[in-house]
Parts: sequence; structure tokens; C-alpha cells
Amino acid sequence: MTLSARTSDGKSVSNDIKSRREEEILAAATTLFAEQGYANADTQALADRLGVGKGTLYRYFASKRELFLAAVDRQVEQFHEAMQAAIAGVKDPLQRFARAVEMYLKLFADHPEFVELSVQERAYYKDVALERREKYLQPWKELFRDLIAAGRVRDVPVERITDVLCDLLHGTMFSNYLDERQHRPEDQARDILDITFHGILSDAERKRRGSS
Repeated sequence: MTLSARTSDGKSVSNDIKSRREEEILAAATTLFAEQGYANADTQALADRLGVGKGTLYRYFASKRELFLAAVDRQVEQFHEAMQAAIAGVKDPLQRFARAVEMYLKLFADHPEFVELSVQERAYYKDVALERREKYLQPWKELFRDLIAAGRVRDVPVERITDVLCDLLHGTMFSNYLDERQHRPEDQARDILDITFHGILSDAERKRRGSS
């Protein structure tokens, strides 16, 4: 029996090489899909960029669909890890949410290629996009349920809160990209949070509307 060599962390060398090759393919695929769009992107062009045969790509990813969704998964996981690192140690839940809003806007501003992939995923694989969205929303829904129970947030359906916030953040992200706006993420986050947390009505107007 032949034993494969192992790295210092116990992984086989062959597995380590495979992981690096997959990362190279997915990084190049992300750029290609962002530049040319899902429909126009050609796996032969990707193979040419990587300097490999087309058959090599299909040993890692059996189809263009699988390759595209893997590229999106890779980007989402990177974003998720960055988000978790940004909010780690932030104990107050509202402050944690505020930090997440700023990081969300910053990540998309720093990686415009993923805006393109997000649009394409919604267009071609909407069911996958919605399933992923729900997965990553669950912790935030729990956060708002806890805030409602603590009396810090109005007692309204959590789905109503997350739907409105997602629409607001997605709209801001897409507008930034499409209009090539150069706003600082921290400034936009501050404005979004100010209006979200405090609304636009004065205390006097809220009282007037409440009494009527």
C-alpha cells in the first residue's frame, strides 16, 4: 500500500494541491462570469486563462452550472467569514447589527464582481439564491426575536423586519454599483441606521399620529 505524503496539519499533499487548484479555478471563474455574464462565459476561455486543458476543469466541476454555483458559494463563504470576524466580540445585539450593515456595504464596495454574480444567480438560479438567503438570515431573525422579547424593538413580525432591511441594503448595494456612487460605507451605514432606528417623524408628530 502506498501512503501519500502529508502536510504539517495532517492533510495529504494531493488533497492540498487539489484544494489550491480548485481555488485558482474558482477565482478565475469569478472574474470571467463577472466580466462576460453567465450566458456568455465560455469554459474554454476559462481554461485558456488558467493555461490548462478544458478536461481539467471538468475533473473539478462537471458543468458550467456547477462551476458558477461553486464560485458563488466561495464568495458567500468569504463574505460570511469576514462578517463574523467583524462582529465577533460585539456584545450588544443592536451594535452587532449596526456593524454588520457597515461591513455588508464595505464588502460589496470592495468586491464589485460579486454584485454581478449576485444578479446572475438571481436571474438563472433564483431558487438557489433564495435558499441561501434564508440560511444566512436565520441568525439575524433570532437576533430580532430576542430584541423584541427584551422590549428593545417593536413587536412586529420578524419576517417583516428582515424583508424591509434586506430590500433596503440590497437596493443600496445595487445603486452603489450601477450608479458608480463613491459613498463611504460607514457614512451610508450611519444614515441607514439612523432612519431605520429613529424614523423620519418627530416625537411630536408620532404622538399626534398615535392620538389620532
